[in-house]
Amino acid sequence: MNHLGVELTVKNIPELDPGFIPLFKYNKAFLSGAKKPVGIAVERAGGEMASVHTFIYGTPEMREADRYFIRRLVKTLLWMKGGFKVYVSGDEDLYNYLCECFSDTGNQAFDYDYFAKIYERPFEIVMVDEIPEAVDNPQPAGGHLDGCRIGFDAGGSDRKVSAVIDGETVYSEEVVWFPKINSDPDYHYNGIVAALKSAAEHMPRVDAVGVSSAGVYINNRTMNASLFLKVPQDLFDAKVKDIYIRAITDTFGDIPYNVFNDGDVTALAGAMSLEDTNILGIAMGTSEAAGYVDEKGYITGWLNELAFVPVDANPDAMQDEWSLDIGCGVKYFSQDGVIKLSPAAGIELDEALSPAEKLKVVQGLMEQGDDRAAAVYRSIGVYLAHSLALYHDYYGFRHVLLLGRVMSGKGGDLIIDTCRKVLEDEYTELAGKINLALPDEKFRRVGQSAAAASLPEIK
Repeated sequence: MNHLGVELTVKNIPELDPGFIPLFKYNKAFLSGAKKPVGIAVERAGGEMASVHTFIYGTPEMREADRYFIRRLVKTLLWMKGGFKVYVSGDEDLYNYLCECFSDTGNQAFDYDYFAKIYERPFEIVMVDEIPEAVDNPQPAGGHLDGCRIGFDAGGSDRKVSAVIDGETVYSEEVVWFPKINSDPDYHYNGIVAALKSAAEHMPRVDAVGVSSAGVYINNRTMNASLFLKVPQDLFDAKVKDIYIRAITDTFGDIPYNVFNDGDVTALAGAMSLEDTNILGIAMGTSEAAGYVDEKGYITGWLNELAFVPVDANPDAMQDEWSLDIGCGVKYFSQDGVIKLSPAAGIELDEALSPAEKLKVVQGLMEQGDDRAAAVYRSIGVYLAHSLALYHDYYGFRHVLLLGRVMSGKGGDLIIDTCRKVLEDEYTELAGKINLALPDEKFRRVGQSAAAASLPEIK
């Protein structure tokens, strides 16, 4: 196949999406003929830096291919690792093009606005002679079992809390709540405090609190989270950004605490379950949620928002309604991916149903042995294999923990089986390096809230 003048060969094509162009394959084919060196670096909080030395063609006939490759590279770095400032070296035309794209009127306007907001500073693109080198500051969070700890896990439909003494869970509670439809942040604050106090009643003291919560958290502060979807911006700034910090210190005073994205805490729970490190966790549910624990077992502080990382170079790929971009993970590794593929399989889904209900229909067909549903899951398995090659390029993970509603039942088993076959057929060297895992009983015993309790170090 050919895209923007780049010829690439793909052996395994999703049967329900023949136009799929794996971005990893495109990138490798592009780079095989690119010779002009360029550099891209992305700066995030605390002076941390993601840095890539790469190549383009730098010729008029390959201008569009150069631009496409670099624009997708920048977007990938931003959503995987985070950042508010992009450094460009080696080509002024690319610099000018990126300035045009990442602006309030450009085709990456959503990204431009989003990253300015979560880092609370203007989004910039600057031309430099030499890009800064990579700087990471992973945090040795998690795996601390000493003392009397509370772990709190904030979900969209329920909140969970655990009291943990020297690594043993002595109490757990799960309470239904409705954070996404409440505009008063005091509702959220009171719910968090109630959970903390409930756990504290079952311990002689509280030495530390760890929080797992959906959203983007920087230095324990809430920068963006769907849990607070209805909270007006002025109240979000005043009461939500420091909501977990306030809830913990108001209740227990000056004790150690950590607040991390739930994807990272899931990966941490996986590390505790597998008794190993270097784990990428991917949850396929309402969206594609992800988290990563590095070789040392540390949480990196990267965004890991793989839902908005591009995986498909097909110019006709489906658009995401939120970011208005195309070809990003949310439409491949979530209930949206199942719904997208169903018509191509000949499955008609009632438009009156919610996305979760549509997923249940396809899951029901799969349990009955319907090959139309099986085609949906086989296609997702092919997507996954090609995309894991892309993700591995950046993370170098050893384990992939696959969770979420899409991975449940026979469909999840078929996704993994298909993914393994494609890796072995098309990415032979990589296949032996990656362990695909589903949550086991030990993982369930560790639990999200109990893993969250292990986040802070007691000094």
